[in-house]
Amino acid sequence: MNDLPHTALRGTLHVLWVSSLVVPLVSVLRDPSALRWLGVLGLLVLAVAYAVTLRGGQLWWLVAATLVSIPLVAPVGPDEMATWAWIGGGAAGFAPLLLTGVWRWMAGICAVVLAGLVGFFVTRDQTTYQMIAIAVGATIVAMAGLPMWFAGLLAGARAGREAQAELAVSEERLRFARDVHDLLGHRLTVIALKSELAGRLASSDPSRSAAEAFEAQRLASTALEEVRDAVHGYRAVDLPSQLEAVSNVLQEAGIRCTVSAVPVHGSTATQLALVLREACTNVLRHSHATWCMIDVADADGEVRMTATNDGAEKPLAEGNGIRGMGERLASVGGRVSVEQSDDVFTLQVVVPA
Repeated sequence: MNDLPHTALRGTLHVLWVSSLVVPLVSVLRDPSALRWLGVLGLLVLAVAYAVTLRGGQLWWLVAATLVSIPLVAPVGPDEMATWAWIGGGAAGFAPLLLTGVWRWMAGICAVVLAGLVGFFVTRDQTTYQMIAIAVGATIVAMAGLPMWFAGLLAGARAGREAQAELAVSEERLRFARDVHDLLGHRLTVIALKSELAGRLASSDPSRSAAEAFEAQRLASTALEEVRDAVHGYRAVDLPSQLEAVSNVLQEAGIRCTVSAVPVHGSTATQLALVLREACTNVLRHSHATWCMIDVADADGEVRMTATNDGAEKPLAEGNGIRGMGERLASVGGRVSVEQSDDVFTLQVVVPA
């Protein structure tokens, strides 16, 4: 059975199955004979089966209840109200929503055919039964199927955003790993060779052995400095480049991004760039944003960066990312604050200039 959608669409499905049983219930209650209570029993069994199935129960409950309702409900009620045709239409409409693949359409067609057979044996008017079943089924598919389809598209788009963000992080890690490999690969190979040579010369030529050992030590110190410089280069991120990169990533994800920034340099730019990365990740992963505005301003010895976007999830909660921002900025005298108004989320960061 298909995974049922979120609460709003699940509520729509419940309203639809209840609506599909209203006419049969009215028809059954209008029957003056004692058979109407059998009809009420059949509708009650069917209602329970719908409720259980839409809450994640086994689909065969609904199939069995639909078949059981034929002898209980079909003979009851005025012929002109085509009592069981509405039940067959409900089955035809819910089959494409609850099944997958070709079976969904085969089950819907079988429900319409079954409605015609019931109509033939009850009133000799299978055409009316089938037309009612087709109309009811098409209405259910239109009112619930299209929203479910759009919900699937939105879920796929959000998964694509998250995958894009994770891919960007993975590419950055791979790039850093390649740079470290390029820095250390050659150095470590030479250090290993010189250390091995120094060990071999230790007994036959002590002076040359000492020279080789000293050279290995010098190369190790040089490699260490190069690694430190590389790591510092990754930490000292260029803020304008980071603003441009974030803007490009958001626009590629279908989010309109507007950037307004003043020149910022040194450690202040590094801190803002690191926070900007986290803010971009939050927009991609934790919102359905259509626009984002980033503003960097300098006033009164402070640099203030504000990132605002729509489509924020509710309720507002402080996650690990925002908590990490606050801890990182507190160490340099900065602070971070968040605010949410309806679906508009605002992240504000202040650091000393």
